[in-house]
Amino acid sequence: MLDIAAELHRWAEEGRDFAVATVVAVGGSAPRGPGAALAVDREGTAIGSVSGGCVEGAVYDLCVQALREGETVVERFGYSDEDAFAVGLTCGGIIDVMITPVRADTPVGTVLRAALSAAARSEPAALARVARGPAELLGRALLVHPDGSYDGGLGGPAELDRTAAAEARAMLDTGRTGTIELSASGARWGSPRTESGGGSHCPGGLTLLVEPNVPPPRMIVFGAVDFAAALVRVGAFLGYHVTVCDARPVFATRTRFPEADDIVVDWPHRYLQSTATDGRTVLCVLTHDAKFDVPLLKVALRLPVAFVGAMGSRRTHEDRNRRLREAGVSERELARLRSPIGLDLGARTPEETAVSIAAEIVALRRGGSGLPLTGSQTPIHRGEGERGHSTATITAAAS
Repeated sequence: MLDIAAELHRWAEEGRDFAVATVVAVGGSAPRGPGAALAVDREGTAIGSVSGGCVEGAVYDLCVQALREGETVVERFGYSDEDAFAVGLTCGGIIDVMITPVRADTPVGTVLRAALSAAARSEPAALARVARGPAELLGRALLVHPDGSYDGGLGGPAELDRTAAAEARAMLDTGRTGTIELSASGARWGSPRTESGGGSHCPGGLTLLVEPNVPPPRMIVFGAVDFAAALVRVGAFLGYHVTVCDARPVFATRTRFPEADDIVVDWPHRYLQSTATDGRTVLCVLTHDAKFDVPLLKVALRLPVAFVGAMGSRRTHEDRNRRLREAGVSERELARLRSPIGLDLGARTPEETAVSIAAEIVALRRGGSGLPLTGSQTPIHRGEGERGHSTATITAAAS
């Protein structure tokens, strides 16, 4: 849902009621993963997508129905030989979609609107929603903050909320959308509808979809060269917060890099030592000049970042590796270096080279082979990829 948070927040600010359909599980080959969303307001306006077009019509109708009836439901869509265009995934996969009405006068609506507001303010938070469990709990939500506090509730014992919040907070640290399996030991939860008045048994536990809202990952491009200008554009297109760093003020200018989020004039290794990075950060070294590359890569290869790549010919690569070894970089550290940077696309122009570099970053991030899909037997959509999964057990006394 948070992938369309900006528009949904605007709807909420305008006082609109809407229903949001969110992919909560994927099996086999499917075009979009958990968290992908489509929303429909009472006027019939639709935004977003859950399948790239395969099942949008059927999901649209379910959103309209949810707005009318006020109930959260989960529907499964798979391949349909008879009517693939209308309700089937022609790619052959299976997706589970949760459709939730979002109104300001309901507890769930309040939590979801708070999540949209946090996303609009770029505040870190994780939205956790019941995607599998008793019907009366579907869609119940928690908004978990970085300090572990949370708003809302899942409709069960307090221990359920605390456990869910702790698991969601851990996923917030990684920035990955995924599911949590909460298996119950002697637990009862839900509204007191049973004859005993103690809530509903849920022997299979609950599945929560967790969607973290975190700042975009960083791409730091070292070297204010023509290739960097093209890579900045591609990095921004892929959703990175892009920084250009170069020690030469005459080259590192806003005029040359209008699409960069940040432009830094500093020695690359010194800037890298002082700036924040994490496990999603991508470092692209385009200077291919030993006086910049060696001290920079000595720092970069010891950071827990997602990608370190360096431009240069094969001769430059061999010379750089020799210098790095002499500077004390270990073979294990050196093995992390992607050099020469990029996939072999036969690239010539800066734009083609930027596509080559971006392709390698995406392949490494998603576990792709970098080979043509034609003739390949590998899955087109790779299931988990960036998405996480965890399991926790709660133990609670009956109410």
